[in-house]
Amino acid sequence: MAGPGITAEQERAKSKHIGALAALWPFLRPYRPLLAAAVLALVLTACVSLVLPLAVRRVVDNFNAEDGALLDLYFTAALGIAALLALGTGLRYLLVTRLGERVVADIRKAVFDRVLGMSPAFYENIMTGEVLSRITTDTTLIQSVIGSSISIALRNLLLFMGGLVLMLFTSSKLTGLVLLIVPAVIVPILVLGRRLRVLSRENQDWIAASSGNASEALSSVQTVQAFTHEEATRRAFGDVTELSYDAARKRVNTRALMTVIVIFLVFTGIVGVLWMGARDVRAGAMSAGALIQFVIYAVMVAGAVGALSEIWGELQRAAGATERLAELLNADDPVKDPAAPLPVPAPVRGRITYENVSFHYPARPEIPALDHVDLVIEPGETVALVGPSGAGKTTIIQTLLRFYDPSAGRILLDGVALDQMRREAFRHHMALVPQDPVIFATTARENIRFGRPEATDAEVEAAAQAAAAHDFIMALPDGYDAQVGERGVMLSGGQKQRIAIARAILRDAPVLLLDEATSALDAESERAVQMAVDALSQGRTTIIVAHRLATVKKADRIIVLDGGRIVAQGTHDALVAEGGLYARLARLQFTDGAHAA
Repeated sequence: MAGPGITAEQERAKSKHIGALAALWPFLRPYRPLLAAAVLALVLTACVSLVLPLAVRRVVDNFNAEDGALLDLYFTAALGIAALLALGTGLRYLLVTRLGERVVADIRKAVFDRVLGMSPAFYENIMTGEVLSRITTDTTLIQSVIGSSISIALRNLLLFMGGLVLMLFTSSKLTGLVLLIVPAVIVPILVLGRRLRVLSRENQDWIAASSGNASEALSSVQTVQAFTHEEATRRAFGDVTELSYDAARKRVNTRALMTVIVIFLVFTGIVGVLWMGARDVRAGAMSAGALIQFVIYAVMVAGAVGALSEIWGELQRAAGATERLAELLNADDPVKDPAAPLPVPAPVRGRITYENVSFHYPARPEIPALDHVDLVIEPGETVALVGPSGAGKTTIIQTLLRFYDPSAGRILLDGVALDQMRREAFRHHMALVPQDPVIFATTARENIRFGRPEATDAEVEAAAQAAAAHDFIMALPDGYDAQVGERGVMLSGGQKQRIAIARAILRDAPVLLLDEATSALDAESERAVQMAVDALSQGRTTIIVAHRLATVKKADRIIVLDGGRIVAQGTHDALVAEGGLYARLARLQFTDGAHAA
């Protein structure tokens, strides 16, 4: 199994070699001095480790020496080497751990910066929980590798090569015997390592799927509970978690098998070599110290090979994690800023033009959301968009904010096409009140200030008063400094919407976008907010999306949409007199004084 959303072809293409870790180099490059110091400490400790057996040999071969001072000198030298080894190891740990923490922090920021700017089309193909899993779980793996595994791998590689050379100088005969077992050790590393790489990637994919499943369920916990869907949700999460466990179990089993085979072969070889060496000592072909020196080097080499076999699995997992993060960093966003953006007209007057615009949502390519729309909204004009659900009203808002690009046609702001300007630049001149207002887990004051971060407290409170939010905010335990909870859980639907309206009022932008801005308000609050919106829209280009026609009767112009097309436009009275879709909607809503919610 290749994991959720990943084909076997993609799996093979992404997990062929450890070279994926090369993608970390751009993040390591700024810290080359720290990296160089860490490598220097690593080389120092490896060299000191390789010198230690030489001192041991001298000590053993001089046990029976008549000159006791010489023996003391060798012991003192051995102690000094051990102290140097301890100091170098501590320094290496300090440097590589700092480097790992620093690089991973940079990766997390880079990935977050990237995904934060991605258009909504990107999130149609990946769950938010999976993105968060990559930012947390995958970067933790990389932190372990940079801050530990790579350092240990390089140290053991130096010990392996240095120990092998010194073994050769100590006894070429015994070294030849040791080398006979090397192919037997390398083969399982290569064969099982390939399998381990695939399993590691699969494990990470299922962990990400599990995180996404949990995130979706917990963010909708009230709906889950209201429909008594807890058991099915628990079962779905349990199934994904079990699949993640199964993938992890296979990975662990494979890695354990590889470790058993490698260590058994290595130490079987050492025992055989030690037996041959003991015979040479008895025959006088080598000294006892030389044999001990050789054995220590052989143990070093064997330990290095065993460590490398274990670390190889960690590197495989980190390579998979790096690939997954690289996918986010290199993900193609269908909505891009131009390479040479034009400046936003100054001042922004707010003339909006749709020229023969057509658009299909990526998830529904066969159904047009907008179908050859031609529309001009003059500066300062208040235009209402009405029509049945799915008519294209909200799509007008989303394409104007350039969350999506039209498949045909152009959208212009003051005569400049949106795709010729930086998104951040022209969005700065727009204020949005969405149908489902987003409230952040901070204070009421900071939620309103989100519209204009540099606003003063007095400006924040003035915006709240204009949005009919001041009174209920003051009734909160800490007033404007009250924490409103995650996603505004401490507020009612209408209160959230008034916070969002206050945010838009504070932004003071020349283009105001209201997507069902008063849908969650009671009659009294709606009247107060409507008065605020009427005052706010003066001198601003205002687009109002509404189902309740009572909120748009005063609009300068009403645009009637159906099936992604403009089917009628005019004032309320003119459209009622004309008949057609708008007149039918008006009859449904205004007959007997009834108002559709």
